[in-house]
Amino acid sequence: MLCIALAAPALALDHVTLRRDGKQLHLSGRLLVTAQDGGLLLLAADGLIWAITPEEQVKHTSDEEPFRPLTRDEMAKRLLADLPRGFEAYGTTHYLILHNTSRAYAQWCGSLFERLYMAFTNFWTRKGFELTEPEFPLVAVVFADRPSYLKSSRPELGAAGESIIGYFALTTNRMTMYDLTGVEAQGRAGRIGTSAQINQILAQPDALRTVATIVHEATHQIAFNCGLHTRLSDCPLWFSEGIAVYFETPDLRSAKGWSGIGGVNRPRLEQFQQYCAARPADSLATLIRDDKRFRDTKKSPDAYAEAWALTYFLLHQRPKEYVAYLRVLSKKKPLLQDEPDKRLDEFRQAFGELKQIDTEFLRYMGRVR
Repeated sequence: MLCIALAAPALALDHVTLRRDGKQLHLSGRLLVTAQDGGLLLLAADGLIWAITPEEQVKHTSDEEPFRPLTRDEMAKRLLADLPRGFEAYGTTHYLILHNTSRAYAQWCGSLFERLYMAFTNFWTRKGFELTEPEFPLVAVVFADRPSYLKSSRPELGAAGESIIGYFALTTNRMTMYDLTGVEAQGRAGRIGTSAQINQILAQPDALRTVATIVHEATHQIAFNCGLHTRLSDCPLWFSEGIAVYFETPDLRSAKGWSGIGGVNRPRLEQFQQYCAARPADSLATLIRDDKRFRDTKKSPDAYAEAWALTYFLLHQRPKEYVAYLRVLSKKKPLLQDEPDKRLDEFRQAFGELKQIDTEFLRYMGRVR
């Protein structure tokens, strides 16, 4: 088991010189964790979390300067310097969108994300959970086409990028995606000039799931930046993914974007109903105690469907207990891993014995249409 010491809420700024891949790097930021072996977890001013091994460290000092996140303009300048030529920055109230696709598509993304942000924060505020304002601008990198997206994402995703149309990375705190209209890739960007035209393309039935995927990842980004979860903490995947699936399907015909949060997610319900035909008796326990089902490509579709169904059930039938459980999980610290028994105990303490909850869960979901 990894032994760590959590850094105190520091007013000091830590400075680390390290050598990695033959290069010497100089980092400054807020120290999050000091491992027993001397390893460090450092939050930089651009939102990146650096895991620094003892062997990499050349020098480590601190001073009394307060930690100050980059502003949106400072962030844009730094990130544009690292992106390929042709990228531009577009900003909204909470988002910084770096793109080499059309301005109209960047604006469409900004509008969608801001509507999601408002819907998300309003939802949890009404539930009685106090959110925080994001410490950093919420960054989305939007590539004009899939090939350039795949090339950029390969270091993070490897071959898995072929099946992923967008993702949120916990270490960088950024979303990465590409233009879902396909217009830029076909050299017809001039034909798209308004959000209404983009909505018309992406509101088609065959495109709704791809939009839902991007919204799913954007939900993760908001949750990890507004205090619902802590980045790199041991938040159970059934919980974090269940929330993302709960919010993932927007209504592109609605000016608000989300006409009915908490509605039935039809594709996930159908998947769960199919799974229930041969659902193991210990399914709820395996979902809660660890994340193995989500890591298994054969089992993950059913895991995501059950995570949505359990989230739907608990938020509709046990909302107060769910928010109390959320408060427990939101306070978990980076890199501290819970044993399976602890995960199960925390769930039982919030909701009761698994057998009884499972019975109520299946009975309730059997009536959902």
